[in-house]
Amino acid sequence: MADIERYLNVRSAHSASLSPSGTLAFLMDTTGTPQVWTLDAPGAWPEQRTFFDERVTFCSYAPEREELAFGTDEGGNERIQLFRLDADGTVTNWTQRPGAKHRWGGWDSTGDRFAFAANRRDESAFDVYVQGREETGEDATRIHETDGWYSVAGWSPDDSTLALHRAHSSFDHDVYALDVETGERTHLTPHDGTVRYQSLSWGPDGDLYLVTDEGRDLLYLARLSLDGSLETVREDPDWNIDGVAVDEESGRLVYSRNVDGYTELTAAALDGGLDEFPTPALPEGVAGGVSFGPDGERFAVTATGDTHNANVHVVDVSSGEDTRWTHAATAGIPRESFVDSDLVRYGTFDGREIPAFLTLPEDADGEVPVVVDVHGGPESQRRPSFSALKQYFVASGYAFFEPNVRGSTGYGKAYTHLDDVEKRMDAVEDVRYGVEWLHDHPAVDPDRIAVMGGSYGGFVCLACLTEYPTLWAAGVDVVGIASFVTFLENTGSWRRSLREAEYGSLEEDREFLESISPLNRAHRIRAPLFVLHGANDPRVPVGEAEQIAEEASEHVPVEKLVFEDEGHGISKLENRIEAYTRIVEFLDEHV
Repeated sequence: MADIERYLNVRSAHSASLSPSGTLAFLMDTTGTPQVWTLDAPGAWPEQRTFFDERVTFCSYAPEREELAFGTDEGGNERIQLFRLDADGTVTNWTQRPGAKHRWGGWDSTGDRFAFAANRRDESAFDVYVQGREETGEDATRIHETDGWYSVAGWSPDDSTLALHRAHSSFDHDVYALDVETGERTHLTPHDGTVRYQSLSWGPDGDLYLVTDEGRDLLYLARLSLDGSLETVREDPDWNIDGVAVDEESGRLVYSRNVDGYTELTAAALDGGLDEFPTPALPEGVAGGVSFGPDGERFAVTATGDTHNANVHVVDVSSGEDTRWTHAATAGIPRESFVDSDLVRYGTFDGREIPAFLTLPEDADGEVPVVVDVHGGPESQRRPSFSALKQYFVASGYAFFEPNVRGSTGYGKAYTHLDDVEKRMDAVEDVRYGVEWLHDHPAVDPDRIAVMGGSYGGFVCLACLTEYPTLWAAGVDVVGIASFVTFLENTGSWRRSLREAEYGSLEEDREFLESISPLNRAHRIRAPLFVLHGANDPRVPVGEAEQIAEEASEHVPVEKLVFEDEGHGISKLENRIEAYTRIVEFLDEHV
């Protein structure tokens, strides 16, 4: 069997964009961090176009030139700077403000200008800027001041209007139309309660296409006119329609359904209705990041699955024919050795059924150890995408269990709100019931179960160790929250109000937040603990790792690993190899 370093060298290709001539740009981590690469034909030898030590976060071709916009940050600090990459390889630093976060908002129809949102003026507010492609630094024009978490969702077909998206919380959004010349802003989505409006895309008619759960439990596809009227375009009675992309010129669109975590893509034409084309035969799993090519005849999309590392496919809209353009390497590991997960459900304390993915070693003929891996968010969902770490553990004889506890997305609005504020620990109890379900599984050794989680999942990991200390053989906390109070006090000011909407506020809920914080119950931990963090983490500051490691080490063996050049997660290959080698050694010793 290959070692963990080999598995971590499995590559991924994603985040694609098609140029006016049909060249494909995408991000690939061949060098150890995602960089921009290009291809002129499927399966051809790709050309590396950026050469940064730091990760590139996105790339987007201009509509009429063979030049790319892209973004990168420093040490994982998420303060994205915007750049232009010319066809001859020349790189221009557009923004030149390393202390600010810049959020790409798209090219205008000619590619002469672009828009973005940035917190240059006030760290907690993202103002709207327009900048010429030849301008740099202070040349950007601020056309609108905001007071919160705004992003730009693209230019209208006539370049007169920008669509703005505001997030009050993860489940409460608003949409505005911003006049580029006057700076006048029109509120398009006044509403009561919490409503999501997301995945905005301009149509050729000058209306916005998006997905929303206004008036429903599930997300559906809708058209939003600039007079504020909302019309349902397509809905599904059982599952979320969770994304849409529209080609402004051709009126073709692609929307996605989230069916129990699996993506089903549909391409259609806006022709007085929604005329659907044949369904593309992508690998079973998760697909997204649609980018249309010239004339809307093709689109690029990233596809991944349990047994398929991420690659970019190009789909012919009319026929549904799918061609894989990239061939990200599997580090010499045979693809057929990767193992599919099983979608399962188990009962929990209030009679609900919790969906989960269980991956067992193919030759499991006795009681195997299990890693229970809890996703972050909590407004997220564990889906059947490729995980090199999971495949390594499964190849090493571990089972992998990934529950979508209450609060997860993908199962309707009501489900996502079942863990709000005072209900927080109900999600932790869902994990306990998952472990009890595992105890009854004939392939599982009930005495060798470890819990692992990242970000919010790190909180769940720590809470599992404090609330149900006898269930666990070990715990692995990756960039996790140890104290909701210190987390909210120290997280980036631009995101504090969004997080308080989910977890509770320091002003009104401090006592409750103290009562559920694992840091204040660390004396109950009985299992060895591994704590991993990035020193530059702007979301969950590294102090969370430092204080839980110090407190827990008084009661159990603790290993702590902090990377000085990482943020909210471990992105650099050499750091990932060190981190996960240490985690594997830790679990092999204690589990």
